[in-house]
Amino acid sequence: MSTQTRTVLARSRTIERQVAGMPTSDGAGVRLTRVLTQPLQRRLDPFLMLDAFRSDRPEDYIAGFPPHPHRGFETITYMIAGRMRHRDSTGGEGLLESGAVQWMTAARGIIHSEMPEQEDGLMEGFQLWLNLPARTKMQPAAYRDIPRSEIPELSLEDGVRVRVIAGASHGLGGAVERPDTEPLLLDIHLPAGAAFLQPIPPTHNAIVYVYRGEVSIAGETVPDARMAILANDANADGVALTARSDARVLLVAGRPLDEAIAQYGPFVMNTQAELEQAMADYRDGTLAD
Repeated sequence: MSTQTRTVLARSRTIERQVAGMPTSDGAGVRLTRVLTQPLQRRLDPFLMLDAFRSDRPEDYIAGFPPHPHRGFETITYMIAGRMRHRDSTGGEGLLESGAVQWMTAARGIIHSEMPEQEDGLMEGFQLWLNLPARTKMQPAAYRDIPRSEIPELSLEDGVRVRVIAGASHGLGGAVERPDTEPLLLDIHLPAGAAFLQPIPPTHNAIVYVYRGEVSIAGETVPDARMAILANDANADGVALTARSDARVLLVAGRPLDEAIAQYGPFVMNTQAELEQAMADYRDGTLAD
């Protein structure tokens, strides 16, 4: 746990719009809320999808995510509670537990499964899809487990705690850094009345997802289970959050790739022809070679 002082912002971003998310299911029937959906991909480039899941009903999650393919992007799975076993075609295997992160680079192709290792209790977490630039989409796949103990944490004034998963905050580097997209991923815990300031380059797209309590951004309240898309403003150098009650939020930002996006299910490429090749490779059993 690292203790730092607050930063200073000249001007905070405002909220462009708020998104409630869509209840859906994925895998073998896991119930979740899709917050960042396909129509928002261009606006929130380089991010492709954000799913939130939270249930203490085993029937909502016990079937898990049996083996399935990906190509052309990265998946970041962050567990708040519960246990999930990962296995993939690279030989990677790991147990994703409370507070841990799985960072998987599908790139050329990977087939993996994510199955609960619990029969009851709370299962909660998030999965974020991060695009890859065209020139790296066909590089070899990779997988990394990041246990809770390896995620740097900040302890700030007024009891604010920040887990720095990717990027940097208040001088503390996160567990992961990425070129090209330069992702920032923070899990921020704020007691009621506390404030948190985070610099964000004006060129980067950014969102705040509240998963406990409610926060205020530029005078506008963002309630629990709501995503705020932050307005792009050349004169704003970051975002200021104030907790209206005890709150927990994800702050996500990244540099846009400004490339074409072609998606079909678990494949994200740049052209229709590349999508068709991905589907053919999967049918032929060569996707993950």
